[in-house]
Amino acid sequence: MANFDATTKERLAARLNYYRDMGIYDFYRRPVEAGAEPELSEQIEDAPPPAHDVSESSLPVIQDKSSALAAIREDIGDCTRCRLHKGRTNLVFGVGNVNADLMFVGEGPGADEDAQGEPFVGRAGQLLNNMISAMGLKREDVYIANVVKCRPPNNRTPEKDECDTCSPLLLRQIDVVQPNVIVALGAVAAKNLLAINDSMANLRGRWYDFRGAKLAVTYHPAYLLRDPRQKKEAWKDLQMVMKYLGLQAPARAAEE
Repeated sequence: MANFDATTKERLAARLNYYRDMGIYDFYRRPVEAGAEPELSEQIEDAPPPAHDVSESSLPVIQDKSSALAAIREDIGDCTRCRLHKGRTNLVFGVGNVNADLMFVGEGPGADEDAQGEPFVGRAGQLLNNMISAMGLKREDVYIANVVKCRPPNNRTPEKDECDTCSPLLLRQIDVVQPNVIVALGAVAAKNLLAINDSMANLRGRWYDFRGAKLAVTYHPAYLLRDPRQKKEAWKDLQMVMKYLGLQAPARAAEE
């Protein structure tokens, strides 16, 4: 048995913990010839850092994404990690195609979402469905999740410590789904994912590299319901996403 220094052990532990978080528990061990030192240090040099900037090459290939997401949901359990659990009816995990090229990330559940246990099912959800349809997709083609999994009281903005507690769970979801594009819906989602405190005007209209995907920022559907004038700006953001993904809008959406 080879002896490893403290740094190597830490790297190995980081890699094993990462795979465990993804729901991967079985590993293939390559045989080592007698007298030869295993190349473990080289194998774990690319262990993913805890920061948000995980490169595509460092992400493992997950054979059963549904099981991996189920493992994350089981790990969350009847969550009491932050104060938001006290007023919730249902924890709102995420929904959609586990192999989606496109993932939408919102702020947190509202009253309808809390009641049904599914993200974006209220008025804002209906508008998001329309936005998805305008892109030439269906709701079941994409994956949808939120920064926080429990409804904030009176639909207030999630506080920093609540987002900090819940964000790692969202990152695990992203690492399982491995979408090509992530769309952050609103300032809360954008700022928490990108760790950037900036205005929506500055955050929109550009691409960000994020955990092996491209990330774009647009307005939250709830905001668009309050200010319909911004729908044209949101459509510009979605068109940027569509161009990247090679999507064609239906003729009716293009005319609108």
